[in-house]
Amino acid sequence: MHCNCYKYNLVMQEQKIKDVLTSCGISPSGPRTAILSYMREHFTHPTAEDIFRDLKPLVPTLSLTTVYNTLKLFVEKGLCLSITINEKMVRFDGNTMRHGHLLCTRCGTLYDVAPTPDTSDEATWMLDGHLVSEVHYYYKGTCSKCLSAETHMS
Repeated sequence: MHCNCYKYNLVMQEQKIKDVLTSCGISPSGPRTAILSYMREHFTHPTAEDIFRDLKPLVPTLSLTTVYNTLKLFVEKGLCLSITINEKMVRFDGNTMRHGHLLCTRCGTLYDVAPTPDTSDEATWMLDGHLVSEVHYYYKGTCSKCLSAETHMS
C-alpha cells in the first residue's frame, strides 16, 4: 500500500505558507506562495533571476516582473531580506533572524555568519541621538572552501 505522507506534508507546508502570507496582509496567490516557499527552502541567497529560472518550469505563468514585485513586497513585510553587498547584484534571504553575511571575493558565494556580539536584539534603539531600525553586517573575504582549495593546490 502506498503512503500519501509526502503529499500530505506538501499540502500542509503550502497551507502554512498561505497562512503566513495572509497574516501579513498579502493575498496568497499561486506565484506568491511559490516564491515564499522557495525562499523558505533555499538559503543560497538567490537573485530574483535565480528564483525566476528555478520556478518558471513549476509556475508557467510566472514573469520576472512578478518575482521582483513579490520580493519587494516580501522585504517590505519582513518576510525576507534584500542584500546588496555587491552593487552589481541584489540577493534575497529567507532567513530574517539577526545574522551577518560574508561574500567570498573569489567564488562569489554568499554565506550566513553569526551576528556580532554587540548588536542589540531590540527592533529599534537610539544611537548617538539617532533612531536605528536596521543593522547590516557585511563582510568580504575568502571562504573556507576557497582557502581549503588553495591550500591543497600549494
